[in-house]
Amino acid sequence: MKDQSSSEEVLEHNGINSLDAVPIFATRSARFINAYDKGLNGTQAAWAIKKYRGHRVLPESILKEFDDAHH
Repeated sequence: MKDQSSSEEVLEHNGINSLDAVPIFATRSARFINAYDKGLNGTQAAWAIKKYRGHRVLPESILKEFDDAHH
């Protein structure tokens, strides 16, 4: 948890530390965009992103894989 204060030092420290989360958020957002681009809905995208978390993009066959896994 970040310290709560209005001092300039604490605000600067909290701001710099918050920047650490930007690459993680950007990567996760890019994966969701890729999933939506392939035609997945939110539930399907979350499943695919979890399954392929070590990959940069989802495979083109992801819709078939989702259907096979859930039927």
